Amino acid sequence: MTPKRTVLLLKVALWLGALAPGAWLVSGIFTGALGVNPIEKLTRVTGMTALVLLMLTLTITPLRRRTGWNAIIKLRRPMGLFAFFYALSHFSIWFVFDMVFNLQWMLEDIAERRFITVGMAALLVLLPLALTSTRGWIRRLGKRWARLHKAAYLATGLAVIHYFWLVKADTRLPVAFAAGLAVLLALRLPRFTGGTKPRTPRPDTDAAATA
Repeated sequence: MTPKRTVLLLKVALWLGALAPGAWLVSGIFTGALGVNPIEKLTRVTGMTALVLLMLTLTITPLRRRTGWNAIIKLRRPMGLFAFFYALSHFSIWFVFDMVFNLQWMLEDIAERRFITVGMAALLVLLPLALTSTRGWIRRLGKRWARLHKAAYLATGLAVIHYFWLVKADTRLPVAFAAGLAVLLALRLPRFTGGTKPRTPRPDTDAAATA
């Protein structure tokens, strides 16, 4: 199998896998499969999907460096954008159904509940990364683009804290996410990267939504 065909198959698998939770939620709304509290299910699934996709996005660069398989970088942009889509959906469900479009209630909730505060901060960090994920923005920002997109680690860290503070009792899963993020951060240290700095993507490369 040629490298291009392999990347194409991986992209197809990514699209199918990333769209599956959303498709299940939409069908569940009409079939009643979301249970007695569909809003809670929508909120939880979109949030978890966003966090998983963020973690997977951050594994792309270490995997490329370890394997030398540069073509895998082409999965980073769609994966990062899917993560932002689910994060935005997660926020929208909360704003529409919990806050009923009331901006004052929203601001009060952000100020009063710390897990909402860090969750909103994570979304705001992701927003410029999604907006600058195009080739045009790579050309405009140059080397600054790579520095900007390192904020994906900050956004993921905030998302993990959001999840940790949300669950309160059983924190095993958010702690596992935190440990995974710590490993990904450690892999960026010079002792693991051989002291080399990541190259800024060329304008003709497939832009990434997160670095």
